[in-house]
Amino acid sequence: MAEMIRVMYEGGLVEISLNRPDELNSINRQMIAELHEALHEAADKEALLTELRERVRGIAGGNVGPELMDSIRTQAERFGAELVTDDVVSVDLTGETKIVRTHDAEYAARAVIIATGSHYRKLGVPGEERLSGHGVSWCATCDGFFFRDKTVVIVGGGDTAAEEALYLSRLASKVYLVFRGKELRAVKMLQDRLMGESRIKVIWNSSITEIKGNGKVVTAVSLENAETGETKELSTDGVFIFIGYSPNNQLIPPAVLMNEQGYVLTDEKCETSVPGIFAAGDLRQKFANQIVVAAADGCIAALGAAQYVEMQKAGVRSLR
Repeated sequence: MAEMIRVMYEGGLVEISLNRPDELNSINRQMIAELHEALHEAADKEALLTELRERVRGIAGGNVGPELMDSIRTQAERFGAELVTDDVVSVDLTGETKIVRTHDAEYAARAVIIATGSHYRKLGVPGEERLSGHGVSWCATCDGFFFRDKTVVIVGGGDTAAEEALYLSRLASKVYLVFRGKELRAVKMLQDRLMGESRIKVIWNSSITEIKGNGKVVTAVSLENAETGETKELSTDGVFIFIGYSPNNQLIPPAVLMNEQGYVLTDEKCETSVPGIFAAGDLRQKFANQIVVAAADGCIAALGAAQYVEMQKAGVRSLR
């Protein structure tokens, strides 16, 4: 029976067969695709939604997200990866043999790489869910075109919020950046550009308490000042929310160590506190979350998992 490494995603899993030595040499290339397979199948993932991937090394001038996903998927298949499109419903990763269950099948493997990524945080205010897709968005490059010459509100104070505000200022007639604090967290370069753009106005010390609409589109937001308690209504055609991400850790076993925010802790091989379980991509605690970093995680995790499987086959126990 061929030895397999199974890479699990929120939307499915990918298998790497280790029964041929040449496949070990191609794992690093294949893992780039594995980290993005979920993006190809799950349309709410940031890399698929973003139009230009400026931070992917080797792509001059950027690349359209779906095209990047397709090309990486094709490359993975060329190296012999079997891509299984199915939902992972449960896992049992406690024993030497790891079990991954989907709606249609059950898979057993010596090692599992979990790369379920992260998701956009939401405000949790009335109107947000109801008007999602009707003026409420988490992707300016996806939906900004619909707000040309209109008014939009952006929520957030970090690099992403600043970048997206600058992007939308090239399309919208007016951009309001609502931030709950007194000082933005974005890097100084972005803040300088932000303050120098006449179409952007920052509303300090304020939070959105409700997103209002007429049943079809967004019409206004309710704001509350954190210092004075004053409330007011601000008319707008759209609301873009950039307040960070949360890890998709629902399938992570309790024995796997995570930080306070729920990101998985790993060693330099991307192996978790449980031998044979590896984590890669935005699910793993790291300094920066970018596609190029996730791809590197995938390469490292795949090599680490391959080494772990070979050690298990040779009867060598993990030192962890």
